[in-house]
Parts: sequence; structure tokens; C-alpha cells
Amino acid sequence: MFINQDDQHSSASRELLILYATETGTAQETADRIARECRRVHFHCRVQSMDVYPPETLISEHLVIFVVSTTGWGAEPRAMTSLWNMLLRSDLPDDLFEDTDFCVFGLGDTAYEKFCWPAKKLSRRMQSLGGYEICSRGEGDEQHRLGVDGALDPWIECLLEVLIQLYPLPHEQHNIPAGRPPPRVSFSNLGSDTFPNPDPLDEDKKFHTASVKCNRRITAEDWFQDVRHFEFSFEDDIKCYCNSDPSAAASEVNSFLATMGWTNVADKFFRLECEKFDEFVSIDGADELYDYCQRVKRATWEVLSEFRSVRIPREYVFDLFPLLRPREFSIASSIEVSSCRNASISVAIVRYRTKLKIHRKGVCTSYLSGLKSGDTLRIGLRKGFISLPTGHQWYTTLYFGCRSAHKDQHYHSEWEFHAEKRNLRYHDVKRTYMQDLMKDAQYIWTMLGSSNKMPTAVREVVRGAAEMFGGRSNAEAVEYVAAMEREERLTEECWN
Repeated sequence: MFINQDDQHSSASRELLILYATETGTAQETADRIARECRRVHFHCRVQSMDVYPPETLISEHLVIFVVSTTGWGAEPRAMTSLWNMLLRSDLPDDLFEDTDFCVFGLGDTAYEKFCWPAKKLSRRMQSLGGYEICSRGEGDEQHRLGVDGALDPWIECLLEVLIQLYPLPHEQHNIPAGRPPPRVSFSNLGSDTFPNPDPLDEDKKFHTASVKCNRRITAEDWFQDVRHFEFSFEDDIKCYCNSDPSAAASEVNSFLATMGWTNVADKFFRLECEKFDEFVSIDGADELYDYCQRVKRATWEVLSEFRSVRIPREYVFDLFPLLRPREFSIASSIEVSSCRNASISVAIVRYRTKLKIHRKGVCTSYLSGLKSGDTLRIGLRKGFISLPTGHQWYTTLYFGCRSAHKDQHYHSEWEFHAEKRNLRYHDVKRTYMQDLMKDAQYIWTMLGSSNKMPTAVREVVRGAAEMFGGRSNAEAVEYVAAMEREERLTEECWN
């Protein structure tokens, strides 16, 4: 890519903002990775989630990188909503971002039709408002044999080359420095009389103190998966979305600290097999690295315990170990039935064995499973994706798919009770999946008047109903389903 030297920016202007929007944390990890590489070329990087960044200040930024994941059927993450709504305003001038350089990296899955859709829309909208895209949009694909890194690695390489042309390196450097990038943080030892900062969760108004009222298993005792029903009571009125802040088991933390030699400094804020490492990080060794790490789900401390001579400088701890994200769960209760200060969630306790026969458990679900009645915790609230239509009388039909009608048909007694009261139409389960239950296509059409595979199958059933019983052609049925989505009459919330 040729860049006119007259367009070069002052080398003193090396401030870079990286905004990410994520649901599961992948976009945040990608943003941190981009920031780490940009520090190689002496940029001071700010990494922020779009939902905490004030949208009105975007006009004052001179260099921005957007990292955007994809949710559902091509929807933007909720963290992006506020910024995106601002950018969609019709009264914005065409030259609003004429002084802003930007680029976009999207994350998606080509198993879905609208691959990296939010990233594509954001890129086009920024250009239409006068922004200059300094680097072609990157699109990370989960289906690539190297995962997102298959597109991210070459994109970062291209980005750095562009940045050092636009913002020349200081001190007559002409090449990207090799070796370790500068650390994200620096450490200093504090005196024993220094008081630690308060817990951020205690001061975050998005989190509320909750007391445990119930922790009950709702799958059969002999079923392989332990699914729990939790009930919480709050000191404040709540709305409709919960996430809890987990913590790792003390024994696992202590084991890792001992491995790193940090035992004596952890509470103060805290030559190896080079040939094998060089092989892992090379392009030719990418498949072997994937087999060693991802395929068998090795944890970081397990890798470090095998490469025993590795010692990580503590100033790099936040570069290598991301902070635990709050785990999100869907509400399993209604404030119209229960009190505005009560909420319930359904949680599948994560326990499994890796291909190396190592027992693994979920950090947050293990924490939740050990809660007893009367225990307290901090819980955040966030609006979910799906809401029922307003302004009409709607008759609800529930299609419930599970593996066993007798062992993991969650809340079946409640569904059957409401079905008997004719409050909803409930489809019985017979060891089948939701798209199979929905083959009652004629009724679906009357009503209308993976994880990555199931949403597609469900949409195909809806399209088939429109074609078979709505008298539409295949093309018309496809457009009908697309129109339903645009009008928010078809909404999906899908999780792996």
C-alpha cells in the first residue's frame, strides 16, 4: 500500500484508541492483542469497551481501531448499541470524521450467512461520515483452521506497516522492533501502611447485592449434567438480566503462583526449551500449536508446568492473563409474577474431562454451585435480546428441545400447568430437537400471519412454513423471513 509522505502525521501524535464490542470476551482479547503489537511501534494505546466509551467524544479522536464481534444472526453486540445508534443519526454531516483515521477488525463465523456483518456496517458507516480507513477491514473466522488468528496475524502485520508510514518511528528507526513488546503495566512496591483500593464491584452501580434463597438441582440425579435453579433476593428493584462475578479456586491460584515463583509477592500486588517454542510460534508449527493447546484444552498453568524453565516477568501478567469476565445467565423468572426484588436463573454446572483426561470445571458455575441459602454476592443487571411484542394480544407457543423428556426437560411441570390453564401452547418433548418439534409448519404459519446449526434449521422451518402454507415462492419466503427479522418479529438468542 502506497501512502503519500505529505500525509504523514506528527510522530509525537502517537495516541491510539481501540474500541471493542464483545459478548463472550473474544473481541476484548483481540483488542488487547492488537494493543500489545501496537506498543511495539511506540503507540500509547487505550483499550475500552464501546458501552463505557462516551459516543459523543469519538469526533475528537484522531486514530481509532474498532474490534467488533458478531452475535446471533448477524447482530451487533449489545455493547455496540449506543455508539451505533449515534452513528446512524440522519442529521450527522458527511464530513464529521474527516480528521479521523480508523480501521476495523471483525470476528465471526462463516457457518452463519451474515459473516462479520456488524464490522462491515461499521466500516461503511464511518467512511460515509468522512472517516479515512487506513487499513482494509479484517475478518476473523472461527471456521479457519487457525481460528481467528488465521486472519488476525496478517492483518496486524499490515496494520503496523501502515502505522509506521503514517506515524514514523522515532529516533530514526525504520523497522518494527523485534522481541517482546513493552508491558501493559508497570509495578511499584507499596509500603505496608498503604491501604488497598476498594473492590470495584462494591462501587459499580450496575451491580447489586443479592442473597441466595434457593440452590436446587432440576435435572435427574443420574443425569450426566447438573443443572441448577437459583433464586436470589435483592435489596433494590431489578429489571431483567443477571451476571455474577466469579473467582478462581484458591488451591488452583496457589498452585499457579508456586509454579511462577510469585508466592512471596502475590499479595503485594504482585532458557528454556527455545527450539520447541520457536517451532510452535512459526507458521509451519501452527497446526501443532493448535493440537497442543486448543484441541486438548490445556490451561495456561498446565503449559507452564510442562515448560518448567519459563518465568514470566510480573509486569507482563496483565498482557498474558486476561481478567475474569462476569459470567452471564438468562433470567428464569418474571417480575410480573414474582417481586421486583427477586430473580431466578438456570445454570448448567460446567464439569468435564479434557482429551488428556484432566478434570476441568467452570470457575463461575463452581462458585455458584457451592452457594448456600443466605449467602450474598454481587450481581449485575443487563437487558436481554428478546422481548415480547406490545400493543397486541399474543398467544404464546413454547417449543422446548432437550435430550430426555424425563431427565432434562427443565420446568416441565410449570409448562404443563400453564398449558392446562390455556396460557400457552406447549409442545411435548420426545427425545428430539427444537427444529424437529417445529415441523408443525401449518400452525407456525397461522401464528406468524451450535448452536450454529440449530438457528439455521429453525429458520428453514419458518421459511418452509411461509412457502408451503403462505403461498409464497422460495425467493419470496426467504425475503419474508428477512423482513420479519428487520421488523424484529423474528428474534434469536443463540449460544454455544
